[in-house]
Amino acid sequence: MSEYSIEVKNPRAREALDRLAPVLHGKDAVLLRLLVCVFAGGHLLLEDMPGLGKTTLALAASRLLGLSFGRVQCTNDLLPTDVTGVNVYRADSGQFQFYAGPVFHHLLLVDEINRATPKTQSALLEAMGEEQVTVDGRSYALPNPFFVIATQNPVENAGTFPLPESQMDRFMIKTSIGYPSREDERRILRLGPQKNDFASFQPLFTPDEIVALQGQIERGIRVGDRLLDYVLDLEQRTRTHPLLEGGISPRGGMMILRVARTLAWLGGRDYVVPEDVRFLALETWAHRLQARKGASGAGVLSQILSETPIP
Repeated sequence: MSEYSIEVKNPRAREALDRLAPVLHGKDAVLLRLLVCVFAGGHLLLEDMPGLGKTTLALAASRLLGLSFGRVQCTNDLLPTDVTGVNVYRADSGQFQFYAGPVFHHLLLVDEINRATPKTQSALLEAMGEEQVTVDGRSYALPNPFFVIATQNPVENAGTFPLPESQMDRFMIKTSIGYPSREDERRILRLGPQKNDFASFQPLFTPDEIVALQGQIERGIRVGDRLLDYVLDLEQRTRTHPLLEGGISPRGGMMILRVARTLAWLGGRDYVVPEDVRFLALETWAHRLQARKGASGAGVLSQILSETPIP
C-alpha cells in the first residue's frame, strides 16, 4: 500500500463507489481496486479466507455495472468443459450443439481458483488473455467486456494447487478484502444475516458504455516521456535484482500503465503523475515477481520503489 490516496472525482465512478460501500462495510479500498480493474480492462485476484464477502461483492458489482454474471465454484474434480462449455450430440438433428459454460458472461466469479487442478486452471488462460475459448478446435468469442474476479485460499491451506506464473500474470491486481474493523464487524453482527436483494440495484452503466470508457482512458490519458522512463527504470531494477529470479515483463509494464491511466481518470485528470504508478505498484507487480528462496517479491519491490528516483 502507498501513503498516497486517490480522491475519486469522476462523478459516475464516485456514485458507483458510494452505492457499493454498504455491501462491504469499511472496505472502500477494495471497491476502488475493483473499479480500477473494470475500467482498465483487467482481472482481479482476491486472496482471503472464506466468509469475508467476496461473492457478495461480485454479485453487487455485476448488477451495478450492468454486467451479466456467471460463477464457477472450483473443486479438484472440476473439468475444463465445466468452465468453457461442451459440444453435445443431438440425435434429432444428427449434429453437435455447443452449450456455453459459465465463462460466457461479462463478469465471471471463479471461487477458490486454486482448488481446481492445473488442467482446469489452464482453461481460463485463453479466456483471460484473449477473451475467447476454444472447444474441439473451434473458437468462441466471449462477451465484451469480459472481467474475472477470482478468489483463492492461502496456499498453505489443504487441497490447494498453487497458480503457475503464467496464470498469475493474467491478473491485473492481486489484493485481499481482509477482516473488517471491530466497529464494522459490530455493525455486521448487530444487523445479523441479511438477504441482499441486488435486483433492486439500478445499473449505472451498460456493457457498451464500459467498453467505450476503457477506450477513452487508453487513448485520452497522457503518459509523459519522463514517466515512461520511470516505469522502465523500475522494470529494469526488478530484472537485475539479485534476490529476484524473474523480473517484470513488458506485459507487466503495460498493466501498470493501464492502472495508472485509470487512476488518473478517476482523479479527474487527463495525465498520469508518478503517484498513479506507485499507488498500486505492489498489488499490480508483486505477484508477477519470482523471488529467490528466503526473499519476498513484495519486500524487494518495496525496496526498489523507495530507492528509484521519482521524476
